[in-house]
Formats: sequence, C-alpha cells, structure tokens
Amino acid sequence: MTKHGASAAVEAVPAADETLPPDELLVRTFNELRDELVSTLLFVLADADAAQDAAQETFLKCWRSRQGLAEVRNLRAWIFRVGLNAAKDFQRSAWKRRARPLMGEHAMVMGSEPAPLESMEQREWVERLRLAIHGLRQEEKEVFLLRQNGDLTYEQIAEIRKSPVGTVKTQMRSALQKLRKVLA
Repeated sequence: MTKHGASAAVEAVPAADETLPPDELLVRTFNELRDELVSTLLFVLADADAAQDAAQETFLKCWRSRQGLAEVRNLRAWIFRVGLNAAKDFQRSAWKRRARPLMGEHAMVMGSEPAPLESMEQREWVERLRLAIHGLRQEEKEVFLLRQNGDLTYEQIAEIRKSPVGTVKTQMRSALQKLRKVLA
C-alpha cells in the first residue's frame, strides 16, 4: 500500500486496458470517471469548488504514483480511494473548513450534458434525492455514493474506509432505508 492508498487487494483491470502505457491508462480511466468522482466528492465536501479542487488533487496524487500502477488491480477503485482521501484532507484543513459554504443549488453533477427536455417532475425528483442524500450521516453518505457513483463492491468500500465489510453493509442498508422513507 502506498501513502496515497494504492492497494493490490482488489479486482483486476480488464485485459484490453493492460496494453496501454500506464500514463495513458491513468488519464483515460480518470477522464471516464471524472464526473462520477466529482459528484461523489461534492456530496462529501458540500462545496462545488472544493469538489473540483479535490478531483484535481486526486489526479495529481495518482499521476505522481503512476509508476506503481502495475500493482493496482482495480484502477477505478484506486482512483476513488485517492479521491476520498483527498476529500478528507480538505475536510481536515482548518482554512478549507472556514471557507466552506453551505451546499448550493448545483449540488448534484448529473453528467457533462443536460438532457434537452428534462421535465419539471424529473428536476423535482433529483432535488428530493439530493436533499435526501445530504440528510444522511457522513459515513452513510460516503458508503452510498461510493457504491452508487463509484460502482465499487462492499469489499472495496470497506478497504477504502478501513472498516469491516459488515459495517459497510449496515451503513448502506441504513442509507437505503432512510432514502426510501424520504423518497416514498
């Protein structure tokens, strides 16, 4: 395990990606999951600018550690782990904590291009979901977003959070119960 959270204890990178040089593989994978990462960081940090900064810091930390990519079995999980660690660094920073505004209207990143005819109903549902996720406890929010946005397994989330798998599953179940109740 490197100081940035790399681990060899997760799934293998698909064989097609192994033919790319490590630099290209990292850039391509990061670009593919950037919106999902920023969305996850946004919910963790509750500030769009801080989420963008944390995503940029995530890329820089991954780039500096790219020599060890051969040891990483799941690049996606590794990038999310580095991102979560970067978000925690931002939260621990006294300066960032003072400058952190309340969650704004644009708290959920839906993708690079909005749907052309998004209905009022859809926008209302997305806002209800955003508020419901924002109302979760921090650990429930992290587990939910890593599972949904990061598409990580419970085992990968447990490793990222340094928690037992059972605890992660309990937090996910609790998050889902709360979300169902609010969104019902």
